[in-house]
Amino acid sequence: MYTAVHSSKAIKIRVPLSTRIFNFIGGAVLLLMAFISVVPFLLLISASFTSEKSIAFDGFRLIPGEVSFKAYEILFRAPIIVARAYGVSIFVTVAGTAAGLLVTSAAAYALSRTYFKYRTQFAFYFYFTTLFSGGMLSMYVFFIRYLHLKNNYASLILPPMIQIFYLLIMRTFMAAIPESICESAKIDGASEYVIFFRLMLPLSTASLATIGLFLALGYWNDWYHAMLFVSNRQMFPLQYMLYNMMTAADAVKDISHVADIRMTDTPTRSLRMAMTVVATGPIILVYPFVQKYFVKGVTIGAVKG
Repeated sequence: MYTAVHSSKAIKIRVPLSTRIFNFIGGAVLLLMAFISVVPFLLLISASFTSEKSIAFDGFRLIPGEVSFKAYEILFRAPIIVARAYGVSIFVTVAGTAAGLLVTSAAAYALSRTYFKYRTQFAFYFYFTTLFSGGMLSMYVFFIRYLHLKNNYASLILPPMIQIFYLLIMRTFMAAIPESICESAKIDGASEYVIFFRLMLPLSTASLATIGLFLALGYWNDWYHAMLFVSNRQMFPLQYMLYNMMTAADAVKDISHVADIRMTDTPTRSLRMAMTVVATGPIILVYPFVQKYFVKGVTIGAVKG
């Protein structure tokens, strides 16, 4: 039952029983889904604080059978290396996301304007690259031999910077913005740069926030391009540093099995969980800032009005 105030009198509105039952069931289902979504992350955190022996005998549990900080002790045994890897990942993520949004939005703006003469040809060219690729070898030779980007931060920023799928999404969003806005700005003497930076970008906040989140996630989780183009340990991003640590831990475990050495206390499983917690923690903090744009951004083009 709800109470509304109208003409200085309280009016009681009785909610139908069917509506209350529907709200109760909907809330219960959403609560259950939220719980199911949170449990794996809680299990991940719990396993990172569990001893290797307890995981070997009891498996993964929400409440650690035997609390151990050994995985984090090994992970942060060299805090300077971890901090430097964090710095590299943050720099690459911020710079790559900013550059990717600028280039993607500029290309999407050009393709969304009907007065751009060759927009169909360029759109086909971009789409064609999603069907056929030169492959990893040609990309490696091009970056190393011709662009000389070995051990260069540009080799971590340039390859993932342009995603054609995001470009097409943003083009669809900008095409939905009335072209009369641009025509009015042109009548007032605005140039294409003024229209793009002062009109189109502010009106495309939802798509920029959504695509920016996807680009940031891609850059933050990228270790593949570091493996290809970076051999200087000072330039290792966080994900690639953790990958090397995990590979070394697995190698030590394999050697112990071959040599018949008992190493039940080596925290390979808990170390893997601790690495996941360290790697995913910072990027999770970005989501609340773009949450209000996320739902609107991912439904771009779903409804035409």
